[in-house]
Amino acid sequence: MFNILDYPLVFCLASFVVLAVAARIGALFYRTKPMPEDLRETFDVVKTATLTLLGLIIGFTFSMAVSRYDQRKNLEEAEANAIGTEYVRVDLLPAAEAAKARALLRSYLDLRIQFYSIRDGQHLLQVDAQTTKLQAELWNAIVAPVTAQPNPVNALVAAGMNDVLNSQGYAQAAWWNRIPVAAWGMMLAIAVCSNILLGVGASNRRAETFLLLILPAVFSIAFVLIADIDSPRGGLIHVVPQNLHSLVQSLR
Repeated sequence: MFNILDYPLVFCLASFVVLAVAARIGALFYRTKPMPEDLRETFDVVKTATLTLLGLIIGFTFSMAVSRYDQRKNLEEAEANAIGTEYVRVDLLPAAEAAKARALLRSYLDLRIQFYSIRDGQHLLQVDAQTTKLQAELWNAIVAPVTAQPNPVNALVAAGMNDVLNSQGYAQAAWWNRIPVAAWGMMLAIAVCSNILLGVGASNRRAETFLLLILPAVFSIAFVLIADIDSPRGGLIHVVPQNLHSLVQSLR
């Protein structure tokens, strides 16, 4: 499904157009009848308060996006550690089962790198299906030898495989955890109101007309940065699976 937030540059252009139009509408509001001077002080208070509120909300939203990005990075590191630990622990199994489990873990590692790297939705669905199938094979590969000899050593192998499977679920949940659409809607609504007030305030002073484009541009740049950080697969800022790549090199 198309999500404009996964295309930050398109979202930047769209938000700039909307905010610039809002500012122009505000400028036209008092064009025929200048604002009474006794309302100017109250108007300035309202405009300043609205712009301050918008700045605070942009700051909080940016913090939300950064925290989610950091969470995705940390879970990628945890997933690499879980796979690397289990790769060592399967040596505790009999030779045949250990060799099979190591081969499956290497294939699973390649799939996890693809999960972090691909951008195409159809390819992602294929990778998810292959990951689910391979997780079942990984668990089945250790069930027989672990249940045949239920001892503390084999319990380590089972616990390690459980960590591998859980780490994938945590990472997937973090990629689904985005800034709520309601938060975006509220921020954009306040931005539109702010630009309307800006237009009203600048309508009587022709020298300030250039502000009708500057602030919409500034707000749009802030929005595109937040959307880029918050989008796991869109834009330019992504979580690079460097820990998984490092694990591949160490296994080789």
